[in-house]
Amino acid sequence: MGSKYPVLPPSKVIKALEKLGFSYVSQKGSHMKYSDGKYTVIIPNHSEVAKGTLKSILAMAHIDLDDFLQML
Repeated sequence: MGSKYPVLPPSKVIKALEKLGFSYVSQKGSHMKYSDGKYTVIIPNHSEVAKGTLKSILAMAHIDLDDFLQML
């Protein structure tokens, strides 16, 4: 049984988060910090964001997977 979480490039994850109200805060190395004022998430700026990492990002941001996928 496959995971419902897609493997995406960081640019797509960031665009979807920005549509959901998150904005860039800072960067340290290859990890970028985004916040909506209430929640803060760290996004790795690697070639792709793995399924488990995306699941963790959405949990930190308190965003439902379906809401996130609609923003892609």
